[in-house]
Amino acid sequence: AATKKLLKITKESLYEGIRATKVGNRVEDIGNAVQVYCEAQGYGVVRELCGHGLGRKMHEDPEVPNYGKRGRGKKLVNGMVIAIEPMINMGKAHVKELKDGWTVVTADKSLTAQWEHMVLVTETGFELLSPWPEGTGTYPEI
Repeated sequence: AATKKLLKITKESLYEGIRATKVGNRVEDIGNAVQVYCEAQGYGVVRELCGHGLGRKMHEDPEVPNYGKRGRGKKLVNGMVIAIEPMINMGKAHVKELKDGWTVVTADKSLTAQWEHMVLVTETGFELLSPWPEGTGTYPEI
């Protein structure tokens, strides 16, 4: 039950971040939406890893943190493509990288969850570019 709740809250935090995606907002508005939602549920929000811009390369600027203060960070503009990817821990927020230089685990050995969407910033808000996992072609109430 606790794992299902972590997955549910993490996915819902993704939607909170997506709702904050609109021309004129800033990347930390997205992070703030994720952070406020998850911390109110008692979860830790990972700070060492973040979402990112997408363009000619997979990982580009701007960084899209899952935490932040409203009104800070790069301004969202029409046509920008970003990956919003909340990484939420059942325990404390901190993670550590293992000796292999790739694997990341929670520092307190708690469970973690991540959801992600590629999002296009549009004049009217956003468009989801990544396929919807349920395969229906429709989006949940965002």
